[in-house]
Amino acid sequence: MKKKHNILVCPLEWGLGHTGRMIPLVKRLQERQNNIFIGTGKEHQLLFRNELQGLTYIDFQGFKPGYSRFLPQYIALLLKIPLLFYHILTEHIRLKHIIHDNEIDIVISDNRFGLWNKKIKSVYVTHLPVIPFPEKLKCLEWIGVRFHRFFISKYSFCFIPDLPGELNVSGRLTHEVRLTENIRFIGILSRFENKLSSPENKAGFKHNTLILSGPEPQRGIFRQKIVEILRHSGVPIVILEGKPGNSTGVTTSGNIISYNHLPSNEMQNIISESESVITRSGYTSIMELISLNCSALIVPTPGQTEQEYLAGYLSAKGWFATVSQNKLNAGLTLPEKKALWTGEIIDESRNLLEKALDELLNQ
Repeated sequence: MKKKHNILVCPLEWGLGHTGRMIPLVKRLQERQNNIFIGTGKEHQLLFRNELQGLTYIDFQGFKPGYSRFLPQYIALLLKIPLLFYHILTEHIRLKHIIHDNEIDIVISDNRFGLWNKKIKSVYVTHLPVIPFPEKLKCLEWIGVRFHRFFISKYSFCFIPDLPGELNVSGRLTHEVRLTENIRFIGILSRFENKLSSPENKAGFKHNTLILSGPEPQRGIFRQKIVEILRHSGVPIVILEGKPGNSTGVTTSGNIISYNHLPSNEMQNIISESESVITRSGYTSIMELISLNCSALIVPTPGQTEQEYLAGYLSAKGWFATVSQNKLNAGLTLPEKKALWTGEIIDESRNLLEKALDELLNQ
């Protein structure tokens, strides 16, 4: 009989994307009859509560750097490095107590540097073995690679939510660097995986969809720009605000229909029935769109080099269209939603994840 494990899952709290991609992973672990503990702040706990049952919650907040309205994101992060190291140390110490008090067997952490422990198995989840630097500072990128590799090596495994070959999503962020021996590719992760759309369009009419993500102030700036451009387009805009702490009710203003939060099956319906989709080029958003066979207009968060790279890389592959936020204007052309991906990505992702979980849980 296979052992039932107590598994602590701790997502990064930079927006909801890292939490969203932990949901399908947690679901697989539950299906294997494990006890799941979620260690995160209250807002991110709400997203899990809305999607899954039978979880135990621990208030264990992660580092939240926030975004600057004026500075590029990489500069804002550099200024907060002392605070980051303080957070790494304190959460590493607190983890020892959580493991002891809850008899934790395995810790799975999404981009939280301090959540490893020598006495149990630990997993680090990331799609960023290479942390991209701005073009003018690219010669210093090796510093970030060494920094990240140091922490990755502390964990039993590093799970990368991507595919290992040419049919990959992360590009040079993963595939053009020497990887540590504990790396395992687990395929793309999506809340929408294996979900079936209902025959009824949730919106009930032809529409475009704007998916918001990431922290303020850039979330609000992005929303305002798109609304101003499309308010008089003649086609309704459904906005998925991504605020699980608020009511799931709908508000309407002119041709703007806004949902604070929707369960993943209803969110999938709205996206699948859209004429076009507009979103940030966050990695989780991209994985979820690929799982739905949907292309989109992806707009990277200004100064966030990872999103800027992914937007350029995936648009060059012809998978998505992209435009920078400062070039959003009234002449904006929205791309068709449908893409041409085959089931190969989903099938291989499923196999890679099951293989990685077998190794983690059974050895």
